[in-house]
Amino acid sequence: MPDLTGRVALVTGASRGLGRVMAAALAQAGAAVVATAHSDRAGLDALAAEAPGRLHPVLSDAGDPDACRALVAETQARFGRLDMLVCNAGLGMIHVKPDYRSAPVRFWDVSAAQWQRTIATNLLGPAALAAAAVPRMLAAGWGRIVTIGTGHGTMVRAHYAPYGPSKAGLEAATAIWAKELAGSGVTVNCLVPGGATDTAFMPAELRGMPGSGLLDPAIMAAPILFLASAESDGVTGRRIVARRWPDGMADAGWGPGGAPAGADPST
Repeated sequence: MPDLTGRVALVTGASRGLGRVMAAALAQAGAAVVATAHSDRAGLDALAAEAPGRLHPVLSDAGDPDACRALVAETQARFGRLDMLVCNAGLGMIHVKPDYRSAPVRFWDVSAAQWQRTIATNLLGPAALAAAAVPRMLAAGWGRIVTIGTGHGTMVRAHYAPYGPSKAGLEAATAIWAKELAGSGVTVNCLVPGGATDTAFMPAELRGMPGSGLLDPAIMAAPILFLASAESDGVTGRRIVARRWPDGMADAGWGPGGAPAGADPST
């Protein structure tokens, strides 16, 4: 485990699931972590109790660009710095239709409001957070931005709009940001679980079920600690698959030819 004492990280969607794992890991390594959720104060307080003085709970709407900018400013004002931004908060298909697995969603039945809400949380929010954080990181000459992606197959899977398109857009943005920040000391990478994970994105009847095949969210801890450390200096514009860690690193986004032949669509 790297020593992150003195570092400040901001993790959205941290009250449960992947965000909780990553926020806890960063705090255990010594970082001060601002952990956010939209409304789950109880979940944030329970998380904060695991590392008193290092985990700082804040309620904030990850789909509101103004709230995102205010969150970065609040973090900077409180700690005097922001070293790492983890854009984890997101909305999945379960937020469009709770029974989406047994009664698949047809894109023409998805309302404009559902499209807007999903795109706002999964893409516009991270863009606002990154835009607010980057000038501070550039001034410091060091920084980390991590987006949380999904499998290539999910991006283009039937019945997965608007979730798939929103995540495809986020990974494209990740690749663009990395190119524009190349050589600055600020890196941008996409971290992907590598398959369906045991989180609130999945129907309750599957969670915790033996043989469900759902991944343990704990797989996110090791790669997020690597990305937070000096060991990852120069690693940017990459898609990192937690299930395959420490292997499974490739360029973020798809090239003109799409996914490589024989690629696992879950990654």
